[in-house]
Amino acid sequence: MIHDDNPFSVPESERDPVRRLRGRLVAPVTVVTAGSGDRRTGLTVSSLMIADGEPGRLIFLCGRNADLGDVIASSGGFVVHALGSGDEWLADRFAGVRPSPGGLFAGLEISDGAYGPVITTVATRAECSMAALADAGWYHLIEGSIASVVLGEPVEPLVRFRGRYRGLEPG
Repeated sequence: MIHDDNPFSVPESERDPVRRLRGRLVAPVTVVTAGSGDRRTGLTVSSLMIADGEPGRLIFLCGRNADLGDVIASSGGFVVHALGSGDEWLADRFAGVRPSPGGLFAGLEISDGAYGPVITTVATRAECSMAALADAGWYHLIEGSIASVVLGEPVEPLVRFRGRYRGLEPG
């Protein structure tokens, strides 16, 4: 072994406390897709919440450097896919961590929905029309009005905690 620790790790004293706080909160893992044709894109998103109401709202953060925010702004809609345990490979693909020769959607079962590409193998999803886009720190805060919800059979959710995918402990 060459190193006892990770040589690329930022020393604890220099780590951003806000980012460290966010890392201590359990977050759902989703893939958000938008656009059509050659403007089709997607991104793994864990910073999101749902607000009940008429209509329901789905709010999430999207990095300003990501194409997703611009595509949502121009297309007016997006689809949020709730990932389950075993979908880590899909989360990594849309996070840009896993290679996807041929593009993000290559080899996936996709249908063109009214609000963006639908990954048909992900059973639980929401289709949303964009309601608002605002700056929030280093991100765009995107608010969608939920137009439709598809609920698949409940599965073990894929969650993120302290920088890793985790399972839930049986209650």
